[in-house]
Amino acid sequence: MEALAGQAVLLIAVLATIFAGPLLAVAFVTVRRRRARTQRRSPMRRALLRLPGHSLREQLDEATGTVMSDIFMLMLVPLMMLAMFLAHGHIPGLQRTAHLPTIYTVVVLGFVAFMVHRLWKAGTRLDRLKAGLDAELAVGQELDQLMRQGAAVYHDVPAEGFNIDHVVVSKAGIFAVETKGFTKQVAGSAKENCRVGYDGRTLRFPNWTTTAPLEQAERQSDWLAKWLSGATGSPVCVHPVLALPGWFIEHSGRGPVRVYSGAQLPELLQARGPQTLTEQEVQRAAFQLDQRCRTVELLYSQQP
Repeated sequence: MEALAGQAVLLIAVLATIFAGPLLAVAFVTVRRRRARTQRRSPMRRALLRLPGHSLREQLDEATGTVMSDIFMLMLVPLMMLAMFLAHGHIPGLQRTAHLPTIYTVVVLGFVAFMVHRLWKAGTRLDRLKAGLDAELAVGQELDQLMRQGAAVYHDVPAEGFNIDHVVVSKAGIFAVETKGFTKQVAGSAKENCRVGYDGRTLRFPNWTTTAPLEQAERQSDWLAKWLSGATGSPVCVHPVLALPGWFIEHSGRGPVRVYSGAQLPELLQARGPQTLTEQEVQRAAFQLDQRCRTVELLYSQQP
């Protein structure tokens, strides 16, 4: 009985040794961050405005953290199983268990296969998020140039269960800009692979067609128009815009959604809609959007 207890203690010691380092590192970082926040405070009193791709950046950070955690588990679990197998070899009664190596092998191989599949899917999602973030950053930089023309520009506007990538408020009108970071094919003609046709109803890419981004842009502009109308107390018209940075747009018709490449966005305010805004209407809409977009928490606690 004493021998069995001693072997159990050995097994626990092996497992504790494996987990001790990571647990101590996590505890140290957590205590250090809490101590820093209690001893220092930010001089700023207001939450910050959201930057281009704020939601995508959060998703990207979360996905990256998940991948790193999965990689850590992929390295740790096989080592842990190996340590348990070696420890079991010293426990009386288990030395001659013929099926024990098979059980450990099947468990480890199954875990490795599951994690590799999980990491493959995570890598695909990371690629998609990175492409989307690059597109939103590129469009955001182009739209920020419109502030020189008196426009107010807001990014990643939170809505009800979704976000609007960019909103431009100016005397020329209010524009809800949806951004899509569609990637291009490497094979084939580089000139043809960068063209997308727009007939007012459908987007025609080199190898596929879609209407989903146009419909999404319309839904988001409708929501923004209703929300701003209620928030400002007067009817507001919002123009839907779709931005496809890096693509050359071939227009063959006109539709309710305006489609621009990234380089064409500086022309946005030149295409006036049916409604122009007064300075007071611009200020009211900008005030409401400013309040809605100030959701970025400061790094340090506001409490002294």
